[in-house]
Amino acid sequence: MVSVSQEQRDHVMLFVLNHPPVNSLSFPLLQELSQALDNAIANEAIRAIVITGHGSFFAAGADIPSFLQLGGSLNEFLLYGAALFDRIERCAKPVVAAVNGAALGGGNELAMACDIRIACPDARFGQPEVNLGIIPGWGGTVRLPKLVGRSEATRLLLTGEPVEVEEARRMGLIHHVVPSHLLVEYAINQADRLASLPPLALRAIKELLADPELGQAGESERMARLMTSEDALEGITAFLQKRRPQFKGS
Repeated sequence: MVSVSQEQRDHVMLFVLNHPPVNSLSFPLLQELSQALDNAIANEAIRAIVITGHGSFFAAGADIPSFLQLGGSLNEFLLYGAALFDRIERCAKPVVAAVNGAALGGGNELAMACDIRIACPDARFGQPEVNLGIIPGWGGTVRLPKLVGRSEATRLLLTGEPVEVEEARRMGLIHHVVPSHLLVEYAINQADRLASLPPLALRAIKELLADPELGQAGESERMARLMTSEDALEGITAFLQKRRPQFKGS
C-alpha cells in the first residue's frame, strides 16, 4: 500500500499520509515522503506543496511497534527523520501543513517543519515523548521554542500534555483554523497563492529564516542579487503598469 499519495493541482502538489490507523511515521513512510519531496522539488511546474493526513489523524508520532524492532537501525531512523524534516523546512518551495487531526510527537514535528500550518477544529498538538521516557528526536526541542517561545515550549515538552486547536493558535503554533470539510481546499488555495509569488524571493526568505546567523549581511547580499533578476524587473514593471505580475523564477 502506498503510504504517501501525490496529487498535482496546477502548480501545487498535495501529499496525503496514509498509514492506518493513526498515520504513524514508520521508516517506509518517511522514505516515501522523502521521495515525494524530491519529485516535487525536481518538477519545475510545482511551486508549492501541501501535506495532510488521511482520515481523522494528521500523524500521531513515530510508529512505536516498528520503532522498538529497529534495533541497530534505530539511530539511522532518527537521523533520517531529522534530516527529512530539515529538508522540508529548508525546501526552496513553500510547504503548507493541513492538519486534519492529531499531530503528536513526530506528527507535530512534521507540521512545525512546514512554513504555514492550517488546522481543523478537531486538531490537537503535542510532544508526548516524555511519557514514554524519551524526548523528541526530529526537531521538537529546536523548533517548538522558536514558534511558541521558551516558556510555552518548556511546559509542553516537560509535561507532554497536548493542546487544543484554539490554544495552539493563541500561542502561534498554527496560523489558521478552518472547518474540516474545507481544510484541504483552503490549504491548497493558500499554497496556490504562494505559488503565484516570485520563487527566487520566496527561496531567499526561507534561507534567511532557516539560518538566522546569515543576519543583515545575508539579507543585503540576497536583496542585491534579486534586484538584478527578471522577476524583480517583472514585479516592478507590473506594479507601475497596475497589472498582475507573471513570475518565472529567473
